[in-house]
Amino acid sequence: MDLWKKSPTRGVITAAEASQALALLEQEVALSKLHPEVDAEHAAHTHPHDLPDDGEDVALADKQKVAFAQRAFPLLEMLRAAKTEGEDIIWGV
Repeated sequence: MDLWKKSPTRGVITAAEASQALALLEQEVALSKLHPEVDAEHAAHTHPHDLPDDGEDVALADKQKVAFAQRAFPLLEMLRAAKTEGEDIIWGV
């Protein structure tokens, strides 16, 4: 899922885009809480290095998964601050 149509390696969310970006992410978080299958879809985008090694117990790894809402929280806070302070969010520069 490409929520904002931005490159994951390099980009910017301008202060003008922050409100819309925040609203979209808040909507995704709310949806993931209401529908566990959506949270599973977000988990499907987990990087291979985040998956358990062959020797790990898969059931234990499933118990230790971090929900999408938890993973999104720091970005939500960053978007809120960008919106309030009129600042851009820049990554990969």
